[in-house]
Amino acid sequence: MMIVSSPSKSLKKKQSQENTSPEKRKRPKPLPAPFFGARKNVAAAENPIPSSSPAFATPAHPLRPFQPPAPAKAAILPIILPPPTLRPLAFRTFTKKHNLTLTSSALQELASFIGRHCGSGWREEGLAEKVLEEVARGWKNRNGGVIVDGASPELKDILKNLEGNMSGGRIITGVNGQRGGLSRQNSLMLEPSDEADHSKTRLGLRPTSLAREDSQASFGMSGIGLGGEDDELDEDGSKDARRWLKVVSAFEQPRFTYNVAKKHFERITTPPSLLPPPSHKTDSFRNRYHIIHQRLLRNESFQTSAVTSFSRSSSNASFRSHKITPIANLLGRHGTTHLLLGMLIVLPTGALAISDLTGAITLDLSHAAAIPHDSAWFTPGMIVLVDGIYEEEEESVGKGLSGSSGVGGTIGGRFQGFFIGQPPCEKRRATLGVSGLDGMAGDEEHTIGGGFGWIDFLGVGSERAIGSKMRKLEQRLLRQQPAGQQRSRIVILGEINLDQPRSLQALKKVLSLYATDGEGETPMSFIITGNFTSCGVMASHGGGATTGAGGAGSIEYKEYFDALASTLADFPTLLTTATFVFVPGDNDGWVSAFGGGAAVPLPRRGVPGLFTSRVRRTFAAANQEAGLTGEKKGGEAVWTSNPSRLSLFGPGHEVVVFRDDISARLRRANVRLKGKEAGGDGDVEMAGATQDNGDAMEVDGDEQQQEQRPSPVADPNAMPYDVLAARKLVKTILDQGYLAPFRQSIRPVHWDYTSPLYLYPLPTAVVLVDTTAPPFCVTYEGCHVMNPSSILVSGKKGVARWIEYEAGRTGKVRECTF
Repeated sequence: MMIVSSPSKSLKKKQSQENTSPEKRKRPKPLPAPFFGARKNVAAAENPIPSSSPAFATPAHPLRPFQPPAPAKAAILPIILPPPTLRPLAFRTFTKKHNLTLTSSALQELASFIGRHCGSGWREEGLAEKVLEEVARGWKNRNGGVIVDGASPELKDILKNLEGNMSGGRIITGVNGQRGGLSRQNSLMLEPSDEADHSKTRLGLRPTSLAREDSQASFGMSGIGLGGEDDELDEDGSKDARRWLKVVSAFEQPRFTYNVAKKHFERITTPPSLLPPPSHKTDSFRNRYHIIHQRLLRNESFQTSAVTSFSRSSSNASFRSHKITPIANLLGRHGTTHLLLGMLIVLPTGALAISDLTGAITLDLSHAAAIPHDSAWFTPGMIVLVDGIYEEEEESVGKGLSGSSGVGGTIGGRFQGFFIGQPPCEKRRATLGVSGLDGMAGDEEHTIGGGFGWIDFLGVGSERAIGSKMRKLEQRLLRQQPAGQQRSRIVILGEINLDQPRSLQALKKVLSLYATDGEGETPMSFIITGNFTSCGVMASHGGGATTGAGGAGSIEYKEYFDALASTLADFPTLLTTATFVFVPGDNDGWVSAFGGGAAVPLPRRGVPGLFTSRVRRTFAAANQEAGLTGEKKGGEAVWTSNPSRLSLFGPGHEVVVFRDDISARLRRANVRLKGKEAGGDGDVEMAGATQDNGDAMEVDGDEQQQEQRPSPVADPNAMPYDVLAARKLVKTILDQGYLAPFRQSIRPVHWDYTSPLYLYPLPTAVVLVDTTAPPFCVTYEGCHVMNPSSILVSGKKGVARWIEYEAGRTGKVRECTF
């Protein structure tokens, strides 16, 4: 019902308002309450979203970003899990899958942790298996070793971090900011820092940042720039194999020591020193002894089995296992036969002795024969195997020396040695604990037990972590390329004496042969070794080769490298596409200033940049003219240490470069043994001391070796002398697994820098530049050893010699005239 007011009533109301008095009209109205105040004086809030209206059809309030609800921790009823119940599952995860050994204390810790956080569903729901998998991965990432100890702080830290990332017995991420130490199976869970990107994804927008977690960064993958995708290989720079070449100096190489209790290598974290305490000298000998001893125990000839114990009565001696006797255990065992492992030393009385970690005993080698005959050198400072009889005497050699008799000193009596030999070498794949390394990337790889595949010996990544990926990369960059386009060649130039003009002429001729190669066919690297002067010019004081006064040697020394820079400047193509590696010798500065060309402590640093500045500027100018600046990597000159290592494709190829006249030093310090009896076998077997004769030495370029020196043996079927000398040298160095197997007085070594001198695991190739030995290319136990000798061929005028090595294969001795 609608009510309409009459016009008369409205008119009367209006007239009544006009007739009112002014006082009544000016009376102010009462103010409203504060919370009813007018809003016209209040500034409107800024809102980028328009107000709600039919024209815009927008909401009145902005949308809130999507936030996933935090997972609520489910309640778990803890149980008491006996360790024997968990042992089968832990054995499959740690031992079978990850090659780790659990101690009883570690098994107790894991059982207590799983029972407390996984509850009764540890077996049915598979919670325990995931926890054990994360613990095993975390242990390897921390380089904890083969044996997992329950009292170790690493295991406690892993369990503590894992405890904060568990909910309802399951491993989650996004709690306490922990993510990097967990596996990728829970990578879909979000962290607080990822909520913004996830919100944009829900709204249909592109996330601003997407990062890929690298679970193997701790094994050195990030250090060599290896990605998980193949997209990186599409770039022009990554198609060059030289990108994966890295020069590792002896002073940059990680230092390791062998832990006998854990049977594992541990990294030395204390900073090294050039003046260490005397105890470090003992530690260096102890570490070297432990490495050879554990290598022998892994050999089949030194392993015993209870299953084949009945074969002891058999007459077949090939199944007889050897047992090493400590020297201290010889006391009271007169007339018994033993096999000793120790270092040959010279007593203060001048007699030869053998020493191990328990003591020393006088050694009589007047009737000893080398096994195999004349296959290796034996000098004081080497660790050898001696088989003989212990004989007690009333007047012992060590009795008159105070504090040197008994256990820890010189044992009374003498050891009559009948056979002496080098400790057998171990192949690289056996040391790393993987198989399938003889072939290329197509070979299958699987664990064969034990080994040190997780140890990053060079700081470029371990074999187990990135070995297979690096071989696939090598297969793509090198092996699948057409012939003539493979940049896998490394040119090894021998000793170059810059003070001899003929050496620069020979170098110029060799470089001109490779400068004519097409684009993409030039060698990957050139290795140039010293001595860069024929004498210790830095130490000459009026009696040197060319200097007339003290102090002038450094000036002429720099002029020699300026002449080298002028020679290299004629080949800009090689300077922009190859890596030149310079390794010094004993005559190079600064160490020759006080050594005078004599044996200086190893390892030694490279030639100072004060003398090589002109060479570096030559490379920089060539790269700048070619436009290879910034991200485009051109050629470079690396002045590294002696010895040094070249790593190609991470742990795939390891090349050791060492400059030393080691053959002459072996001949001077050699121990004379019993000569070969007349009527004996005339053939010399060089297959090594092991029973497996399938891996004999392979010598490349026998035709060239035969022409250099005639054989002293009348038998036409006898092997040339140069080949025998090369095999003898290679077997000695590789069996010792050490580049300086001499006494400190003959070849001094820095006690804190002995790790770069080890050849363990066995490298893929060794460049042993020795001018006192004939040039050779020999393969022994899968290791290819090369000696280019000097670039100038002695006895031949105008002939240059070098070695061309193809990575992963063999080298070849080449010659040319200039």
